[in-house]
Amino acid sequence: MVHLNANEVRQLLHNKFVVVMGDSVQRAVYKDLVLLLQKDCLLSTSQLKAKGEMSFEHDVLLEGGRLGPMHNGTHYREVRQFCSAHHLVRFYFLTRAYSPYVEKVLAQLLWAEHRPDVVVMNSCLWDVSRYGRDSMGSYRKNVERLFWRLHRVLPESCLLVWNTAMPVAKTVSGAFLPPEHRLRRARLRADVVEANFYSASEARRHGFGVLDLHFHFRHSSPDRQPDGIHWNARAHRKLTQLLLAHLADAWGGDVPRGNPVGRWMWEGPASGLRGPARYASRLEDGGGESAEEPRASRPPRPTCPSAQSWRPPVPLPRDRRCFPRCPQGAGSRPDQSRRRQRCSGDPSELRARYGLEANLMGGLQRRRGRIHTAFEQHRHHVLHRASPPYPPGPPERPRRRWRRGREPRQGRAHGPGTQ
Repeated sequence: MVHLNANEVRQLLHNKFVVVMGDSVQRAVYKDLVLLLQKDCLLSTSQLKAKGEMSFEHDVLLEGGRLGPMHNGTHYREVRQFCSAHHLVRFYFLTRAYSPYVEKVLAQLLWAEHRPDVVVMNSCLWDVSRYGRDSMGSYRKNVERLFWRLHRVLPESCLLVWNTAMPVAKTVSGAFLPPEHRLRRARLRADVVEANFYSASEARRHGFGVLDLHFHFRHSSPDRQPDGIHWNARAHRKLTQLLLAHLADAWGGDVPRGNPVGRWMWEGPASGLRGPARYASRLEDGGGESAEEPRASRPPRPTCPSAQSWRPPVPLPRDRRCFPRCPQGAGSRPDQSRRRQRCSGDPSELRARYGLEANLMGGLQRRRGRIHTAFEQHRHHVLHRASPPYPPGPPERPRRRWRRGREPRQGRAHGPGTQ
């Protein structure tokens, strides 16, 4: 698997608006991506467990979280955003695949000044465990409605990646399952597999990309947290690298094929050792991690860059778009002649701008231009939607249908006694 460092990730996502939607696992996906855009280090345990904090690695809490009551109910909300000069990443916490709140989020993305370039989404665990006995049937209907709406809301240039739910343990003790839903814990493992099948099939039917995380992490149980649902920092870094490789393949980027940068990822500023030295000390103490690859056999870190260790950057086309600091007038497109300013890091200003966009959704006029139907988008999805990162199978041959009572053609053998 190819690993990208922070500099290469910044080039890959240059001038891109990335939206991540989902549960707490997808929130960790957002956090790891934001962290990797700034430095080559892993998330700490406290950062993985944090929920609704006011700021994480220079991002801003726009809605919900600590700004409101903290709870584990189905109406919990959390909207986060990381904005730099040429990168914009936003996260929406979801507890259901399709709901009035999801429709509100889609309306914000439709009428916002910047349209999303990438949407990474998943919704499964809450759907199949917190909404009654017929939760699986409701989940299938909501997934169909979700992809039907995404076809009409997202632009054709937007790349949607549907992440399948990661495997859960046999014994689950997550906080999102209250005591009254203990009966659902026994079937949660099988329900996740069934829900992944329905959601992945529906996503492929609409021409969206699917990243099968359940397949990639089926043998990574040592990297799972004790609650049986969440994962550690190394698993999330592997997830981020899989996602970035999927995006680079969809955009046609030239991904470097050098030494994996994962060998030199260090575990935050608190640890003084890096790379092989730290893992060698762990193995000497009798610890160790997953048996996915030997940690002690890694070569020492090079002291200076050489011609062999140098990797070319990701050659992707760039434009001069950057994210302005304040919103434009209601219903008007941004003036391209004016010089755009850098995104401000003031939390109050960003929250005010986010609230302004949410309040102006109903008063905006419909944008001009052709409205593409679902059939047209499905017909052109080869150019704008991502395909799975593995080669497709052979085309199916057309099947012949014989009517009952119809005699077979003469001159062909249809049985052992036919001449």
